[in-house]
Amino acid sequence: MHFLDDSLYPENQEKLVIQVAPYGPQWLPTDSDDIAVTMDAQIQKAVDCFNAGASVLHVHVREEDGKGSKKLSKFNEMLGLLREAVPEMVLQVGGSISFAPENEGQAATWLDYDTRHMLAELDPAPDQVTVAVNTSQMNIVELLTEDDVQGTILENPQYVQAYTEMVSDARPSFYIEHLERLAKSGIQPHFMLGHVHQLESVERLIRKGLYQGPLILNYVAIGGGAAGFNPADLMEFVRRTPDGAVLTVESAMRAVLPMNAMAIAMGLHVRVGIEDNLWGRKGERITSVEQIEQTVRLARELGRDIADGTEARRIYKIGETYGSTDETIAKLGMAPNRRVGQRGFTVPGVA
Repeated sequence: MHFLDDSLYPENQEKLVIQVAPYGPQWLPTDSDDIAVTMDAQIQKAVDCFNAGASVLHVHVREEDGKGSKKLSKFNEMLGLLREAVPEMVLQVGGSISFAPENEGQAATWLDYDTRHMLAELDPAPDQVTVAVNTSQMNIVELLTEDDVQGTILENPQYVQAYTEMVSDARPSFYIEHLERLAKSGIQPHFMLGHVHQLESVERLIRKGLYQGPLILNYVAIGGGAAGFNPADLMEFVRRTPDGAVLTVESAMRAVLPMNAMAIAMGLHVRVGIEDNLWGRKGERITSVEQIEQTVRLARELGRDIADGTEARRIYKIGETYGSTDETIAKLGMAPNRRVGQRGFTVPGVA
């Protein structure tokens, strides 16, 4: 991304898209007073977040016993109710889910990645499904302190060990086919990338024609295999992101606010919610709605307007598709692929 002399002036920036992750599937209901369990409560949580200023909803689902759901039917039910309750919100389903067979007959037919590819079969279809690229360690407790985990399951050494060893499985044999299936279902992939090398892999997918469409990204700064909290890493990722991409910053615990402050000032977009952060000031809990309200106040102090649902759909290019590799490269402002026999550097906008 290129910054001109006037790029930091809020009147020249896109309105701020606030992405909220209020369901926190890694937490138990005992970990926070802000965890919705019943279906009605989960839908109301989405309404409250929308009314506070969020325009993108990161969706997970809980069963009545409080555990994270792996049932396709429950996700379908939730998405149907969300379409009625918050029709203007961009619905983004977390792509880490592996659906479980709901009867014995299904178990025999579901193999390996089929349980994740079924995200492309959700009905009603979400606007987005998040997609990781390149298998990586996902040690989500590496950066956490004792204060961060106070009063949660992460005070339990067994849970800490499990999350320390967690791996995000995102091999080419998965994500190439997954992108194809999502495209056929009219679902936009939202790439969740932890560092520039994963961004490079996405660029190679585009240059090889394996992905054609808008490039909507989260920079995932949670440590343990992804980026940490170093602003220099964020700036390098921003510098390497194509001009035509849309970039949201995602972080963890009390780093969320300062990282988002940088994102707002630079004209990027932000993610909040208890999936990422439980804390306001040190030792003080904060809800997802309170995080949205805090973000809105900060954006207004910086002169940045907040995107509503309709504006978020335009900014995120929901429903937009491209017909070729060359068109995708041009739309993203990337330098064109090298032509046969061509020497020297290729220049954006010059075929």
